[in-house]
Amino acid sequence: MNWALIIVLVIVVLIVIYLVSAYNGLVRLRNMVKDQWSQIDVYLKKRADLIPNLVETVKGYATHEKETLDAVITARNKAVSATTPGDEMAANGELTQALGRLFAIAESYPDLKANTNFMDLQNNLNDVEQKIAYARQFYNDAVMKYQNKLEMFPTNIVANMFGFKPEAFFEATEEDKEVPQVKF
Repeated sequence: MNWALIIVLVIVVLIVIYLVSAYNGLVRLRNMVKDQWSQIDVYLKKRADLIPNLVETVKGYATHEKETLDAVITARNKAVSATTPGDEMAANGELTQALGRLFAIAESYPDLKANTNFMDLQNNLNDVEQKIAYARQFYNDAVMKYQNKLEMFPTNIVANMFGFKPEAFFEATEEDKEVPQVKF
């Protein structure tokens, strides 16, 4: 057999092995991003399930805080009905703000703060919020690894060949960064 043909075959086999390896690595990272998003989704659903109970508990004590309670329910409904990760990110930013206002109002009602149901709900919600924060961190880490693979040479060539698309980071909005204001 001709040495040139053997060298060409070895090079072709190495290229095919690399393409398969790069493709599978990109698929693995893309699936990791999807998995991490689903983890966030689980916690967001749990938070959405806790909110109606929390609002009902607060209603008993703070009947004239209807505007804030309505804002929480509206934000919760937007978060539950969001269909894309981008919509979910935006809706949950609004929900985080509304919950901040709700907890700020709760500070004004000593009886409410002492209520066992409210305290349990608030503790559960705080626990879920911590889990959401960790899940967002893991999601963003997965997105970063995936984005790096998409942009780094030579896997960027494979990514372009097979149509891999970038994913969005979960970022805090400017409203999320503001401290809730409560005025009486």
